[in-house]
Amino acid sequence: MNVLVVGSGGREHALAWKISQSSRVKDVFVAPGNAGTALDAVNVDLDPDDYSAMVRYAKANAVGLTIVGPEVPLADGIVDIFKDEGLKIFGPAKPAAQLEASKVFCKEILNAGNVPTADYWEFHDADAAIEMIHDRYPGESPNTACPMVVKADGLAAGKGVTVCSKKHEVLEAVELIARDKVFGDAGTKFIIEEKLEGQEASILAITDGQTIIPLPACQDHKPAYDGDTGPNTGGMGAYCPAPLVTEDDMSWVAENVLVPTVHALKANRTPFQGVLYAGLMKGPQGIKVLEYNVRFGDPECQPLLMRLRSDLVDVLEAVADQDLARIDPLQWDPRPACCVVMASQGYPGSYEKGRVISGLDDAANVENVKVFHAGTTVGKSGAIINNGGRVLGVTAIGEDLKTAQVSAYQAAKLIEWRGSWYRTDIANKAL
Repeated sequence: MNVLVVGSGGREHALAWKISQSSRVKDVFVAPGNAGTALDAVNVDLDPDDYSAMVRYAKANAVGLTIVGPEVPLADGIVDIFKDEGLKIFGPAKPAAQLEASKVFCKEILNAGNVPTADYWEFHDADAAIEMIHDRYPGESPNTACPMVVKADGLAAGKGVTVCSKKHEVLEAVELIARDKVFGDAGTKFIIEEKLEGQEASILAITDGQTIIPLPACQDHKPAYDGDTGPNTGGMGAYCPAPLVTEDDMSWVAENVLVPTVHALKANRTPFQGVLYAGLMKGPQGIKVLEYNVRFGDPECQPLLMRLRSDLVDVLEAVADQDLARIDPLQWDPRPACCVVMASQGYPGSYEKGRVISGLDDAANVENVKVFHAGTTVGKSGAIINNGGRVLGVTAIGEDLKTAQVSAYQAAKLIEWRGSWYRTDIANKAL
């Protein structure tokens, strides 16, 4: 069959790369794709917001399965549009995609399923939030301890969450979201929740709304700089599996997080089919859910798919057919994988595009390494240039995590463009 992947990031490159390995697949199309997907698949120059054009393309090119990478098309209802046209597609319908598109909806589902999560307060304006903050933390000093997290309700490209320790940080985050509208309509509503202590981990699960297949745990690195400092990003690297999450933890999460969430969504008449991505905090309070995403994580998808030995197409098609129970247990490479994200100067703030990237061929020749492209395109000269904030996901697999880490950094050091940078401590937590 032919397969269409919707999106243009590192996750979509990893998906296209893995799907192209299936013996069942003839052509893999990526809309709109990037310079890396053009090497492993066929890029399709479609407007990423024009879902009708994608439907027409899928019909004209005998696409048997469409896979949606990013969250925005899912929140917009691309799955509903394709299904209405009789096309097979992997991902949750628009009502279920609210699990990521609305922090408030997510909290309501977690509470309905009695899933452990942080206490929170919902707000629609800055004044009420500021009054609550002063009431709970009455100290005059702006440096008064105030362990809270401020989250814009809607989608904000992974940047709508501010983790705060001091009172002035919470107040500033509220001002940015509710008054300055830095995240636009995503900040029309927002929540403030208690700050949980511990380490974060990600457990992704594939489900058709009945059967649930948990995938090996990953650990992402959201803060921009070494030592988990600096502003939040879309993710600066990840590794899989994460030793932080034990086999007992995996069983506990399946029973107390994944199953009740799927049941709560079904009871809410918003049944879920696709990838459930549980962002978890493991600490003194046990394991609690920080948030849900409704698609493969980026960069978690890259090390996950480096390790997957089963045919991904079989699994995704079974979800689209609502028959995931037919799938045999997934087979995984026992070796761990590590992904280091290379970013543009200025990210997660503003950055310049169009800078020529060198060293890609040399990096690709490093043993057990795959360089997944995220924010790249081909310039007028034919050279590959940066076209985004997170540009590349240099991913390696190794006999142990240290070996994978060393290989990923060995390859990353061979790549450069003006202003390129990356964290130097990805996977150190596990080592």
